[in-house]
Amino acid sequence: MESGGFGSINKSIAMLSLCGVMLIAIIYGFVAYIEPKPTPLQGFTAPFVFGKFRVPDDNPLTQEAVQLGRRLFYDKQLSGDNTVSCSTCHLQHLAFTDGKARSVGVSGKTLDFNSMSLANLMWGPRHFFWNGRVDSLEEQALAPIQDPNEMAQNLDDLIDELEADDVYPGLFRSAYGKISAENIARALATFERTLISADSKYDQYLRGELKLSAEEELGRKLFMAHPDVKVSLRGGNCIDCHSQFLTSGFNAQFDGFSNNGLDTEALLNPGLQFTTGQVTDRGKFKVPTLRNIALTAPYMHDGRFTTLEQVLDHYNEGIRVSDSLSPLIMEADNQPQDAVNIRISLNLNEEEKRAIIAFLHTLTDHSFITEDKFSNPFDADTMPDA
Repeated sequence: MESGGFGSINKSIAMLSLCGVMLIAIIYGFVAYIEPKPTPLQGFTAPFVFGKFRVPDDNPLTQEAVQLGRRLFYDKQLSGDNTVSCSTCHLQHLAFTDGKARSVGVSGKTLDFNSMSLANLMWGPRHFFWNGRVDSLEEQALAPIQDPNEMAQNLDDLIDELEADDVYPGLFRSAYGKISAENIARALATFERTLISADSKYDQYLRGELKLSAEEELGRKLFMAHPDVKVSLRGGNCIDCHSQFLTSGFNAQFDGFSNNGLDTEALLNPGLQFTTGQVTDRGKFKVPTLRNIALTAPYMHDGRFTTLEQVLDHYNEGIRVSDSLSPLIMEADNQPQDAVNIRISLNLNEEEKRAIIAFLHTLTDHSFITEDKFSNPFDADTMPDA
């Protein structure tokens, strides 16, 4: 009897212990999958002159998502060998470019394209990368992570690393509920949407806070004008591809892509044709923003030009003819063509070229490249800047 009594007591204790473990598991599971209630991003503003923008309904701008995305953007764990981060090719002091003609990733191989600036991504062409191969920032975010030459990271391995991290489980739980590839992409895209450059000298001019110099004003007028010799209107033809306030490509369909005469037909890179399959899109590339252009050399999709002077010389006298060359470039000329002079050229004089470059320098936004909320959140001693 006594032995049986102790046996019953032991069984009861064992059952209580098992129930306790199950209850803890149930509570933990409930907490792990509880719906997060993130905080709408405070103090977020966007210049009205940039026009309308849309944030995906399933990925709103929240403080928790921005905090998480910023940390991920600068974290080298996102690469397979933990040597590079998104910021390796997008450095804040260079307006989120890398200063190289074409970037280099974990493989050590030179990549196909120049690193694009990440400013004002909520406007302009709704297709990303130079050849427009994805149509959302969320999709764009995962492409370089998985590319074998860029970051070479397996997404399942990355999720395991983040789950084992001391900080990320809590950050993901607050922002999205759980760690997943989809939520990694959402967080990165959210942070990138906050990278708004709108306090350059040109912006201050638009707000009536200052006046441009005479040379800068001449450059602005040339930038905004398509030349028309019939009415003696001289122009740099820039605005035909670079929208007035954003200075990026237009966002309707593939209007933000153009063949700007870099190569002859035989040498054309597929460009947009890679995405659309249309031969008429061969040699067309995404029109980049000119915001902070003085900081983002080298220029063009392959970084072939190292200075703004070389860029102006290209448009003024270096256009190469091909079947998909933009008609807006073909017809842009500041003097009538005759039977002898049939070369496509803007025919700007030296004063006009200098003025356009002076105006381009007014697009530099010093607050953008020094803003703390865009900077590396990691302590310099534990994780130095890429």
